[in-house]
Amino acid sequence: MPPQEVIIDDRPVHLAVRDHGGHGSPVLLLHGLGGTLLHWDAVAPLLTGAHRVVAMDLRGHGLSGDGPWEWEAVLDDVQAVIDHLDLDAPLIVGHSLGGMVAVRWALRHPDGPGIVNLDGLRSAETAPQHYAGIEHEELTALLAELKAVFDAQAEAMARPLPEAHAAMLPQRTLHHTDEGVYVRPDAALARQIRYDPYFQDSVAAVAGIRCPALFVLATENLPGLPGRVGELMPALRAGIRRDLLPLTAERPHLHVLELAGSHNMVAEQPEQVAQAVLGVRTQTAAEASRNGG
Repeated sequence: MPPQEVIIDDRPVHLAVRDHGGHGSPVLLLHGLGGTLLHWDAVAPLLTGAHRVVAMDLRGHGLSGDGPWEWEAVLDDVQAVIDHLDLDAPLIVGHSLGGMVAVRWALRHPDGPGIVNLDGLRSAETAPQHYAGIEHEELTALLAELKAVFDAQAEAMARPLPEAHAAMLPQRTLHHTDEGVYVRPDAALARQIRYDPYFQDSVAAVAGIRCPALFVLATENLPGLPGRVGELMPALRAGIRRDLLPLTAERPHLHVLELAGSHNMVAEQPEQVAQAVLGVRTQTAAEASRNGG
């Protein structure tokens, strides 16, 4: 049976959902900034043998409605999907921005079955102290280059897409207006998220998680990074490991897995991502059994 598309429209921000079906405990998949629920099309079928699998477009993305990026409101969006589809305590799996949402979901639901965070703990444009293993002068220069890249992307997002560019993108990612075709999320929402302190760094929040959580970290650069930006990424990954591992070492319900791939791991390594998710569910069930749950 093909996935079923659902629009939840009885709320201020309507939500687009793809129900992949399957049997077993539920899994809800959250994409990253600029993505859509299509992001999970290679992973979802690998999970449906053991789980009921649902993906959603986050607000401002895909076919979901527009609204300000307020983290508690986004969590309410997630809850609306769970309630509408009668998902009973799903495992929340998020990539990048979706992983940051998953961390906040875990804080709201300390007794939940758990989360999987796929390389979603810090944006590349985080504070200088969050990088490791790079000299201050070099770091300053590389951060300036990174900012210039993101500034150029933001300027492009504020303009209509060239026709040839728009033709290359999924229709789900586009917004058609009388002035032209724009990519979603729009420039204003993208800017709001870009400069949100929690988006820039959510590592510290991990200490408050009480439910099981798996953090899957990338080990390689995204291909095709412009200029010298690629020289900055190992320092970003090293800073995440430096700050995350002491938190997980003290908390046996938190686990870290390094995956041989880049930040785009969901597209690059769908089988390994699916195995990580399946492993968390197996582990969670085993822990519940040992605890008499």
